[in-house]
Amino acid sequence: MLQQGAAQGAMLQQGAAQGAIASYEQQLHFDIDYTLEPGDPRELSEIPEVRLWFIRLDTRYPWLPFLLDWKTGEFARYAAMLVPHQFSTKEGIQYNPEALEIFLMHKLFALNDWLQQQGIPSKSRLQSMAQLLGYELDDAFFEMF
Repeated sequence: MLQQGAAQGAMLQQGAAQGAIASYEQQLHFDIDYTLEPGDPRELSEIPEVRLWFIRLDTRYPWLPFLLDWKTGEFARYAAMLVPHQFSTKEGIQYNPEALEIFLMHKLFALNDWLQQQGIPSKSRLQSMAQLLGYELDDAFFEMF
């Protein structure tokens, strides 16, 4: 898992350096191959080694959510790897509200700066990303930038 991630990271760095990163928008999907012991009920986001790998990935590439395939749930899974949460059989994933808000604000500020550096319009993209986590951003929010 880590070797593949390093190779993909090098490709992403090269694409970003060449200004071609926009062509990868919402194209990235993770196929996580992590063997659990029989009877282990944990979700991948509950496995410390997997979460640590995602923490490192997020630290190295804070703009990665731009590349994740949001339509297939990659952004929600990415958030689950980084934000404390619980699972409910009736309601699905339940994020810690304060931690989710901090995560989202961090991603919005980091992505806004990065998108501006890339010359990519950001407002609608950031609004859409926030909506995936249940937040509505009004125009006043963007006046902070």
